[in-house]
This record gives sequence, C-alpha cells and structure tokens, in this order.
Amino acid sequence: MDSSLIEQLGDTLYQALRGRRSLAPLTNSYLLSVEDAYRISLRFLARRQQDGERVIGKKIGVTSKPVQDMLGVHQPDFGFLTDTMQYEDGASVSLSAAGLIQPRAEGEIAFMLKRDLQGPGVTRDDVMAATEWVAPCFEIVDSRIQDWKIKIADTVADNASCGVFVVGRQHTDPRSLDLAAAAMQMWKNGAPAGGGLGNAVQGHPAEAVAWLANTLGAFGIPFKAGELILSGSLAPLVPAQAGDRFHMAIDGLGECSIAFTE
Repeated sequence: MDSSLIEQLGDTLYQALRGRRSLAPLTNSYLLSVEDAYRISLRFLARRQQDGERVIGKKIGVTSKPVQDMLGVHQPDFGFLTDTMQYEDGASVSLSAAGLIQPRAEGEIAFMLKRDLQGPGVTRDDVMAATEWVAPCFEIVDSRIQDWKIKIADTVADNASCGVFVVGRQHTDPRSLDLAAAAMQMWKNGAPAGGGLGNAVQGHPAEAVAWLANTLGAFGIPFKAGELILSGSLAPLVPAQAGDRFHMAIDGLGECSIAFTE
C-alpha cells in the first residue's frame, strides 16, 4: 500500500478518535496486510504525538480464546500506550473527555520493565528477568470501527483498539508467585462480571509479553526500561457505559478499580 494512502487512513482514524465517531471497517474497502495496518497505526500514533502525547509502553490484545471467540479475531494484536491513556487507580473517567465511543473493560496483568528488551529471540524467562514488578490492570478497549466488526488488520491499524487504562497500586515481584495460576475476579456495579487465570493469555502472561517483544522487534521497535507492557485480557470483555463502576482482584497481585461518567 502506498504511503499516501497509509497516511490518509491513519489520519482518518485520528479524526475518528478526536471526533468520537466510528468508521466502517477498513478491511471492507481495502486489502490490508498486518504490515500495512501497522504502518497505518504509526501514522495514527504520530498524529497523537503531534498533540503532545508521549509513548509510555506497549500492549498486546486478543490473546485469550474467550476474547478471540467474542471478536472473531484469532491472532493477537499490538499497539502503543501513551501518557494520556493512563488514569489513576480508582479514577472516575469521563467518556466524552477520554474520547471513548464503545468501551469495553478487560482485566489483565501489567508488567513494568527495569531494562530494555528487543526481539527476535525474547523468551518468557527473559521477560521475567527484565520485569521490575507486575500489577493488576483495567484496560478499557475502544474501537474506532463500527460495532466492533473488526478483523486483525482493522484492530492493528486502530492501535489495538486501545482506549484508556488504570494500574493497581500494589506492585509485586513477578518471581514471587505463579502468574499462570493467578486467578482474577471482576465485578461490574457490584455484580460478578467474569474471571480467569493467568494462563488464559498464551499459557502465561510473560509468554504473551515475549510474543509482543518479538513481534515489535521485527519492526525494529524495542521495549525500553520504564515502560509498561499490558499482557492481554484474562476474561471476556465487558461493555461499559456512564454510571458503571468496575472492580477487580487478582490473587497475589492486589486490586484496582475504575468508574465512568458521561
């Protein structure tokens, strides 16, 4: 795909974000490879950086089978986190101010890196050794694609459908417990809203992070010390709207919460 069309599609996604509107799937009109989609996402990101946003980490998504089945996308996506996406644990987030259109909540494990990593060849053990701490995380995914009718190229182009996120205050050494066996429980407005184990994401959360390091490494993108890496949802996504409050707990890792206003 030529660079002018790449820029046009990246600009279209940026305008949809700022205008809080959704688009028909890009794949309805264009034959996009994952590499094309990644280039579109970089243009989308560049427009946000022009507004002053800073990259503070990366994310992998669509990692667990329940999420893949829900969305009909059967391979992981990947994207970037910026500083304006992060809110404090327990925050009440305005949907309009955050630019959210059709948000869904997912509970996952966040990794804080203490040293650089770059693929190819990154292993789960490499990830564990490079991680300073892990914490529970709510990622609020949000698609600029109408009704979440996405294929893998749509979500990669759309920065892996990233919206906003919060990270719990408890920070835990990942080597102090079995992350694959860590159980998460989530509540929406006080009622149970799903749960799962750490092994839902490619058998182990650090395995998902290694996949992301190797995938981005193929594009020349490193993980950097001090970056947050979101490892993917442990349970099916839960729709969110104004007035909703979500709480989650992961065994051995602590809790976090997020609420929404109009």
